Amino acid sequence: MKINLKASLALIGGLLLSTSLASAAVPEIHYGKEKVGDLEIFYREAGEPSKPTLVLLHGFPTSSQMYRKVLNGLHENYHLIAPDYPGFGESSAPSPEDFSYTFDNLATVIDKFLEQKGLKKYTLMIQDYGAPVGFRIATKHPERVTGLIIMNGNAYEEGLGEEGWAPIFQYWKTKDPELGKTIAKQVFSLEGMKWQYTHGTKNPHLINPDNWILDTAKITRPGQTEIQLGLFYDYQNNVKLYPLWQKYLRDNQPPTLIVWGKNDAFFPEPGAAAYKRDLKNIDYNILDTGHFALEEEGPFIIKKISEFMGKQHTGK
Repeated sequence: MKINLKASLALIGGLLLSTSLASAAVPEIHYGKEKVGDLEIFYREAGEPSKPTLVLLHGFPTSSQMYRKVLNGLHENYHLIAPDYPGFGESSAPSPEDFSYTFDNLATVIDKFLEQKGLKKYTLMIQDYGAPVGFRIATKHPERVTGLIIMNGNAYEEGLGEEGWAPIFQYWKTKDPELGKTIAKQVFSLEGMKWQYTHGTKNPHLINPDNWILDTAKITRPGQTEIQLGLFYDYQNNVKLYPLWQKYLRDNQPPTLIVWGKNDAFFPEPGAAAYKRDLKNIDYNILDTGHFALEEEGPFIIKKISEFMGKQHTGK
């Protein structure tokens, strides 16, 4: 058997080139942990820190993994960082006896995390729980926030959907342990997790099941029921702060992009429309999808984010 040396070398060279190109096309997303007090805060980071920064604040019941498409899609032009809150994802999850799970405390930890990472100017992208965390940071440091990207992140009472919140409203009134068990059984089950991702979507068969499988695995860890029910109960304190957050919007007028799934049972479309009362510079987009709009409308949302960030930092 004769071997054509030239042909073999050409083939090897072509394979090396294609491998190199493929490697270059893969974004360098870094995964790390930052010590904040006694906690280890896990984060995903991509892009050059010298570029405009986008801080990605996740919702319930997930973690920074919900922003994987954004990290992949925008790393070339922007610096992106997505932390997991205490009790979520890969961050520390101490018992409620050792750490008080309130939104005040989640925001304090994430604010300190951003300071330790040296971030002094950033756009905030907020979804679900990302809103109460993000608005606490924004009202504390309005000079640091260059813009807001709001995706089903609520700051108005009309944005609390009766379909999704009815049992939580009752829990606020009674904090009944049996009701808590019922809520946990419904919400924290595999079917409950799946419902949150697929409800209101146009094509539920296209939503990646890895989402609810991963979230279920995380939320059924020991101690999670107490952690999450504690945050459900504390959410009523977010509602009390809505007037303060609305004042922040009126007084500071941060440029805002809204990309909102209108079929969300927790935060329906009226919650998005309410922002128009207080904001003048707003790019308003209502999408025919559910709570996790990125799962079905990722390409559109990423394109809008890119345009929004570009306009804020180049003026074009």
